[in-house]
Amino acid sequence: MAGAPQLPVAVEHRILKWFCGLPAAAHRLILGKPVQSEGQTLARDVQALLWLARLNGVHDLFAGMSAPEARELSRRGAAVVDGPRRLPLARVEERQVPGPAGTLRARLFVPAGQAPDEPAPLLVYYHGGGFVFGDLDTHDGACRLLAAASGASVLSVEYRLAPEHPFPAAVEDAWAAFAWAAENAATLGADPARIAVGGDSAGGNLSAAVSLLAREGGGARPALQLLIYPVTDLEGTSRSRRTYAEGYILTKADMDAFESAYLPDGAARDDPRVSMLHVEDLSSLPPAYVITAGFDPLRDEGEAYALKMREAGTRVALRRHPGLIHSFAHDTNVSPTARAAMLEAAGALQMGLAAAEGNVAAPIS
Repeated sequence: MAGAPQLPVAVEHRILKWFCGLPAAAHRLILGKPVQSEGQTLARDVQALLWLARLNGVHDLFAGMSAPEARELSRRGAAVVDGPRRLPLARVEERQVPGPAGTLRARLFVPAGQAPDEPAPLLVYYHGGGFVFGDLDTHDGACRLLAAASGASVLSVEYRLAPEHPFPAAVEDAWAAFAWAAENAATLGADPARIAVGGDSAGGNLSAAVSLLAREGGGARPALQLLIYPVTDLEGTSRSRRTYAEGYILTKADMDAFESAYLPDGAARDDPRVSMLHVEDLSSLPPAYVITAGFDPLRDEGEAYALKMREAGTRVALRRHPGLIHSFAHDTNVSPTARAAMLEAAGALQMGLAAAEGNVAAPIS
């Protein structure tokens, strides 16, 4: 939440949580009729979040701001929705990962209950933020929940951000982080045959790009893709981009600003590392769990990518949460609906990596 003057973060968090948790009758009185579109109904707690955001003057994520301003706002917003960090974990470690242009900051979340001498499953996680903002702290809550609920360790990795570092810097960093994790699984306490990649929004895009690069380059490849409302088509012509262009936090103005920062010359919009929906052959990719939100401009391209992978023979589970909006992965400590969706994702991660146990990460023929 943003506004002037600002309340302390802890106070804002308590207000958000209280307001989202009001009884249905109170929500009806304050918010009015449920929001409906295309046969979907916006979850009441999400409608409450949007109502409070508009009350505080928040209409866009990025449009009209400088990149440093957007980064600062995103850090504060994440702190407000995260609240106290109470999920039980064995430990959280700050790490460093070598990247192609310098060291990348990383954070390892190790869940409670892992046997110390038994290699565990691992998720390499790339944060969202339109390739412009986001960091270890903005996505700390989402990574904690995934680790605690799935039983897999989570290695959250930062990457270079636009506009200072446009495409392909983020892809190069994402690939370097996965390759390093696969080569150094033992130092992370991880089973090299059970390393997944995942992320939300721009991070989902990077996860898909890493999976494609692994297929083409040989060597280790991810055991699973966890794609949370991924960007898959920066040419951006889907119906959901038009239908939900305004009013649901992520707007067309935001997307235009993100894409201009990431691809300043516009020349790479059809590059397979950017718009993987246009890749002709999506066979032989890791199994994927693709999550979309009903009221999200990126919904249709995420679902189209899931279906295209499935048609090519890749094993894909597609799950739409019809009452949610873009960025719900952040909202699990204030929105019960968002929390249920992310717990479901954690369950899918647990099952997907359990199914990979015993496999050997090997060069792809």
